[in-house]
Amino acid sequence: MGGRKIALLVGINYPGTKAELKGCYNDVDRMRRCLVDRFGFDEADIRVLTDADRSAPQPTGANIRRALARLVGDARPGDFLFFHYSGHGTRLPAETGQHDDTGYDECIVPCDMNLITDQDFRELVQKVPEGCLFTIVSDSCHSGGLLDSAKEQIGNSTKQNKTQSREPDEPRHSGSGSGFRSFLKETVRDVFESEGIHIPHSRRHGDDDQDDGYAQPTGNGRTKNRSLPLSTLIEMLKEQTGKDDIDVGSIRMTLFNIFGDDASPKIKKFMKVMLGKFHQGQSGEQGSGGGGVFGMVGALAQEFLKAKLEGKEEEAFKPALEQEVHSVDEVYAGSKAWAPNNGILISGCQTNQTSADATTPQGVSFGALSNAIQTILADKHGKVTNKDLVMKARELLSKQGYTQQPGLYCSDEHVHVAFIC
Repeated sequence: MGGRKIALLVGINYPGTKAELKGCYNDVDRMRRCLVDRFGFDEADIRVLTDADRSAPQPTGANIRRALARLVGDARPGDFLFFHYSGHGTRLPAETGQHDDTGYDECIVPCDMNLITDQDFRELVQKVPEGCLFTIVSDSCHSGGLLDSAKEQIGNSTKQNKTQSREPDEPRHSGSGSGFRSFLKETVRDVFESEGIHIPHSRRHGDDDQDDGYAQPTGNGRTKNRSLPLSTLIEMLKEQTGKDDIDVGSIRMTLFNIFGDDASPKIKKFMKVMLGKFHQGQSGEQGSGGGGVFGMVGALAQEFLKAKLEGKEEEAFKPALEQEVHSVDEVYAGSKAWAPNNGILISGCQTNQTSADATTPQGVSFGALSNAIQTILADKHGKVTNKDLVMKARELLSKQGYTQQPGLYCSDEHVHVAFIC
């Protein structure tokens, strides 16, 4: 196959913020060299976005989304597309009690906090032309399930409701109730930790939350996780906007309010449905199954929505009103639409785990998954399949003392295909 090879590499260290990481620039730099030296990419066909140089285009949500749209929009059958992301991940709870295959919206966190969701990735991959392959590596927290509805080949992120769990130490969710309880538990912990009070994480079998899900590797290096707790996300949004009325129940609305048309399509669709629900009024709400949009967390959202309306509906909500929403399910934490066939996701960890940002005693920083991938590729010069790479990465990370477990999400036909090309 003589197709073109095109890549987008994004590394975000969030310098000078409370979310600062150390290894993301290094991950991207090593991957760029690897694409050229090993996989035959042309330098001109590799776009890099980092927040290292403030005068260069920044890895904002709008810039990453535009670069991804261009990557897929210009693709032709036979091309190989590659996206590597190193940075924070986070996950938003379903605000309705209705859940997708993992119970959350898994997101990557651009430098301006304009989240890009799992459903955004699925919709992007569905636009990839037939005969074209799109590989995504996400070295971020909660990255299992980042490609919504893709088939889980290795991992336990979307199998949490099933008894035949592959990893016995993985947490299980027993439906939306426990997922929502775990979210509330996590939120309470976040609030305490944002005040400097540390609450240790339980490690009982079946615990819902593993927010610092990696072990400290041996040696004198330092590790930090690549998870952005909701409390930190909210603090950073408050700093950015100067507004103090942002709360857990209004994150999606805040993102819409700040970014408007540049917000995630998923966020815009959510707002359109919320607006419709708001106009129906609480009593007219139907079919949202228990609690509904304005139950529990949603009561805060209702207040927020009310404050935003104030006669400016047409102008303020235009980006949302222009969205096509085929079913209300679409805007909750994902819907079971058709699977994205031409996409391959290699995740740094399971959806309920975090990925490590590590620094060696010598001061070299990297993401644990990105480092494992480079180590494996350097060790083997022939073809390395997607499955080989993920299984070897799991083995290597385990030997190094990490508990994060990389995952593989793709259709059956791409399990044994060579990594990238």
